[in-house]
Amino acid sequence: MRDQITKYMSKMVADRSASAIKIAFAAQDDVMISGGDPHLALLSEAILSRLNCLAVAAAAPSLPFADFLIQRASVHEQEIVPRDTETRTFLHDIPILRISEFGGNPPETIAFLLGSRKGVVVEGLGIIASGTLTVEQAYINWSSIFHSTFIKYLEDVLQHGFMLPGEEEAFYRFRTEWLLPLTTEGLQFREGPVDDKAAILDEIVTVGRYTVQRGLVDSFFGNISYRHNDLIYISQTASSLDELHSCIDPVPFENSSTVGITASSELVAHREIFEQTGCRAILHGHPRFSVVISMLCDEQDICGVTDCWRDCKKIRMAGGTPIVAGEIGAGGIAKNVPPVIGVSCRALVYGHGVFAIGRHGFKDAFQALIDVENWCRDEYFRIFDDNHFQSRIY
Repeated sequence: MRDQITKYMSKMVADRSASAIKIAFAAQDDVMISGGDPHLALLSEAILSRLNCLAVAAAAPSLPFADFLIQRASVHEQEIVPRDTETRTFLHDIPILRISEFGGNPPETIAFLLGSRKGVVVEGLGIIASGTLTVEQAYINWSSIFHSTFIKYLEDVLQHGFMLPGEEEAFYRFRTEWLLPLTTEGLQFREGPVDDKAAILDEIVTVGRYTVQRGLVDSFFGNISYRHNDLIYISQTASSLDELHSCIDPVPFENSSTVGITASSELVAHREIFEQTGCRAILHGHPRFSVVISMLCDEQDICGVTDCWRDCKKIRMAGGTPIVAGEIGAGGIAKNVPPVIGVSCRALVYGHGVFAIGRHGFKDAFQALIDVENWCRDEYFRIFDDNHFQSRIY
């Protein structure tokens, strides 16, 4: 258990989501154990002792976005509701707790909120998340909230500008220092087609790890697959893309077996993409700027569609990449992505992320994923600069 705590603390530092000196986990083994920042570790233990679960993760995000969201919210708001698919599917909403609402027993208050949600944003402390059965679940829930608050804040800044003292300076540091160039430099890919089973599995594991290392997914999001003859090799549902050893299912293409029961929830979409494009490789990530841009629409207030993520019929474009709506799993994604992905070899799903294909191997798919995110990053800051310039004029 202590090794698990060390592992997931290290992952949070490696992906730069959390402050390296303000992370802690607590876990219930035969006895309560914890690790990390002493203050946060004691708080995590106190919270965990009040919950019917195995682990708690508490950490200050490396970016102040979650805190800003609390401070920008009205005094009557008790939660934030990002519009991305992951929030809607896994989190529903994210409770917020202000310093003024701590009362005399912060662990009791936080534990009460965690009793009905997977995580909470606490002003001045950071994100605190629980794991029902494993330390990994606490990490996954923490990372999911980091992802959703990141996207929510970027959306809010585009819409409302800066509202708080120090916000503009923090955003400038994020833009110029925290963000890193996104390239394939230093990565190696097999030239496809790949026909050996061991080589296919090894390439999937490698490319999955690259996707995490380049910050193209958070939490346990994303999936990856490769078709060889009558088999689809696909990552398992709820698997982390940087830990795919023993988490890849070979599924018959014609769906004649129940072996696909543990495969990614996007198996149906992958099968349809293979069928309609003839590609060999599919990579699906959730790069953050791509998710934000996918939800920006000039017609949103006049088109009459309420649930844009599900019901929008229009195919919009983002720098040559089609944007479609659709539910995850066997819902709209499996119907809407395959017909549009063949020409550009990439597609954006509203609030969800990017699908990219490689005709023979993963090199082109990975490059397409990076190209989409870089375009969306540039487009975001173009819109931001235009809005910010106009606000200063008026």
